[in-house]
Amino acid sequence: MVFLLLVPAGLVSVLALAGYGLGTLGRSGVRGAGREVRLRCGATLLGACAVAMYTWGLLNVAGAVIEAEDGGADSAPLRPCRSPGPWERALHVVGYRVEYVPLGFVCETKDGGSYAAASVPGYVNPAAAGFALGAVVCAGAAAVASERRAREVQAA
Repeated sequence: MVFLLLVPAGLVSVLALAGYGLGTLGRSGVRGAGREVRLRCGATLLGACAVAMYTWGLLNVAGAVIEAEDGGADSAPLRPCRSPGPWERALHVVGYRVEYVPLGFVCETKDGGSYAAASVPGYVNPAAAGFALGAVVCAGAAAVASERRAREVQAA
C-alpha cells in the first residue's frame, strides 16, 4: 500500500515542479531568460511531466488493487487479472503484486509463474521514462552551460 503515500507525494511534486518552472520563466520571460534558465526550467517542466505520468500509472494500479481486494460475487479470478488472451491463465491466479519500476500490476499463478495485467496503460512507463530522460539531459546541459559561463566570467 506504499502507492497510497506516493500518489499525494506525486501530486504535490507535479505542482511544485511546474510552479517553479513556469514561475521562473514568467519572472524573466522566455526571451529575456538566459540559456541556463531556459534549460533549468525545461528540466523542471519535463520532470513535472514525468512525475505526472508516473502518478497517473499509480492511480491505475491503485484502482486495480482496490478491484482485486473487493470480495463478493464475481471476485474469482481476480478481475484485474482477466486480460484478453488465454482465459485459462486467469483461472490459475493465486495472488498479485505491485511493481514500481516499471510500474505494473502482476498476477501470480499457482505454478509460480506470473504475468502483467493490463491495468496500467501501455504509454505510461515509456512516457515517464522519456520525460525523465529529457529532464536529466536538460539539467545536465544547464549545468554545462552554467560552468562554461562561469569560466568565461573568470577569464575576463
